[in-house]
Amino acid sequence: MTEITAVKAEESASEAEQSTTAAPAIAVKADKLYKAFGRKPNDIVKKLQAGASRDELAHLGTAAVIDASFEVQRGEIFVVMGLSGSGKSTLIRMLNGLLEVTSGTVTVGDTNITGIPASQLRDVRRQSISMVFQHFALLPHRTVIDNVAYGLEIQGMPKAERLAKARTIIRLVGLDGWADSLPSELSGGMQQRVGLGRALAADTDVLLMDEAFSALDPLIRREMQEQLIELQAELGKTIIFITHDLNEAMFLGDRIAVMRDGRIVQIGTPEEILTDPANDYVAQFVQDVDRARVLTAGSVMEPARSVITATAGPRAALRTMRDLQTSAIFVLRRDRTFAGVVRDRDVLKQVKGGETDLKEILAEATSVTADTALVDLVELAVESDLPIAVVDERNRLIGVIPRVTLLAALGNVSTATGELPAAGPPPTVPISVITDILRETAPEGVQP
Repeated sequence: MTEITAVKAEESASEAEQSTTAAPAIAVKADKLYKAFGRKPNDIVKKLQAGASRDELAHLGTAAVIDASFEVQRGEIFVVMGLSGSGKSTLIRMLNGLLEVTSGTVTVGDTNITGIPASQLRDVRRQSISMVFQHFALLPHRTVIDNVAYGLEIQGMPKAERLAKARTIIRLVGLDGWADSLPSELSGGMQQRVGLGRALAADTDVLLMDEAFSALDPLIRREMQEQLIELQAELGKTIIFITHDLNEAMFLGDRIAVMRDGRIVQIGTPEEILTDPANDYVAQFVQDVDRARVLTAGSVMEPARSVITATAGPRAALRTMRDLQTSAIFVLRRDRTFAGVVRDRDVLKQVKGGETDLKEILAEATSVTADTALVDLVELAVESDLPIAVVDERNRLIGVIPRVTLLAALGNVSTATGELPAAGPPPTVPISVITDILRETAPEGVQP
């Protein structure tokens, strides 16, 4: 990754010399987008705006996208998800002008691309926004390196320079050694890497990816998803990704827009969509998601009540444990950072012995950061009879996760009521099953 980072740094420095204007925080903005197909698409839009339903206008044509509005931040992976016919592929094609909008506006960076001349639109595509297609769209008679360099050739970059840049990109996407091969000599996953490499070589700020991995087998698809996240973190690209696969959306997306029948019905983070679906449709959509891999410690943690400072002493610690009816207490240092835990039996010995320093009996306790996935907490919960401590980047205690809270989160059960949300999905894994697993794997003397 170091070579491409150096290239990016040089190019960024050059651009900074040419312009002192800061890049806008919004990479792509869609405002009240409509796309209708039929003899009188504008009439369809007017009727939709007046309150008519999509089905009522079916005899006039197809309302593919209805009143879609959103903003995509620079450096964000924004996923548009929906079933076949929801309008997601039509939407993405309006974002780069492949389809003309019927109503509304699309802004890429600071350029409104709605209705602009074809020559200007081509310039926007070359400089600002590129696309990775589902079926690769490679030039079969060109080698891998020539396919990757194709966009640079269109931009007019000299041959030696574009081939050098293409070789760097080829290494970046894991195709080193295949530069002189033809697409027909590559597997499906490798061909998609070429398509991704071509989009990256064009060096646009925004990548549009329409079902880019759906034609790949599951193992290769997962590899490509992981590599996309690595590349995005390294290069800071803005990615708008279209998929019908909810697990893919949850894995990739910083935010997700859920579409149904041409409309965006919810926009939110994976956690927000999973834990607070906007309606029954979204709730049913997410019911089979692996919650353990989407939810994080920060989303399920509870306030820490059994807490004391190290300077408070054993008597104060014993009194707090008695009041809270607990057998252990978390200890914080003077600067409020997390120090560890003390237990009732050790504190009682100190009180009887006249000792005053809790540090002498301080024990280590399991701690995680807020972004730790729940799937990584199950084993920790099995191995400890204490709640899991959640700390921030400065090691300050920000919450705890009791084992019952972890189980309830995995089963989508409210810890307040013990019931499923009214519009929520059924448990991913029944709590009784999880409890049985914990009981069977728990160390001797530790009860789930």
